[in-house]
Amino acid sequence: MSLSEVLERVVAKKAALDARRPLSVSAAVRLKEYFDVEWTYHSNAIEGSSLTLRETHIVLHDGLTIGGKPLREHLEAINHKHAIDFVESLAHAAEPLTEHNLRQIHALVLKSIDDEEAGRYRRGQVRLSGSEHAPPDPAAVPGLMHDFAAWLNGPAQSLSPVERTALAHFRLVDLHPFADGNGRTARLLMNLLLLREGYPPAVVRQDERPAYYTALDQARAGTLEPLVALIALAAERSLDVFLAA
Repeated sequence: MSLSEVLERVVAKKAALDARRPLSVSAAVRLKEYFDVEWTYHSNAIEGSSLTLRETHIVLHDGLTIGGKPLREHLEAINHKHAIDFVESLAHAAEPLTEHNLRQIHALVLKSIDDEEAGRYRRGQVRLSGSEHAPPDPAAVPGLMHDFAAWLNGPAQSLSPVERTALAHFRLVDLHPFADGNGRTARLLMNLLLLREGYPPAVVRQDERPAYYTALDQARAGTLEPLVALIALAAERSLDVFLAA
């Protein structure tokens, strides 16, 4: 199946969802609760969290701790839920996205985990585990992030929503502007952009981790299509959930 066919299918399902809106209040509440857990579980699991889907639900909705699981993993789940709520508030705002917004998202991701680095651009060089890619020198990060925000609010607007989302996700991960939490922040930005276009959040699943990292490496080599396809399929899964509701 070609990428264009996948994108056409996504656009058609988005149109079908738009035709059924507005959703009932009860359906909207159920969908938010579902995606809060799914999105949090999979995004954290990609980064190595050992919390299961069920345990993530317990932490987020019952406020309980899981015996034998690190405090950091509980904080990662709670922080991610708070970041989702913030992203949803930004999605309904009319103002352009700013560097400050991205740093706010990151600050929520690392809150009480690493308060010194939360919302702060990295000050040292980093190496990405399992990748030969060397992120930019830390001195260049502020300027590159300024350019990234300008691109988001300028040239990126000419792209289709899914293509814009994939490229924004890739560019932020490639810049690696923070010492930690870049992947989670990029996936939060990805869904912020989709939410602003009326799409449901797209969840990259934990079992897609190898394909996801391979697609990022392919994007660094100049081939963006695999990453666009992966995100398009994730968006389609979420559209299917919303349409079934």
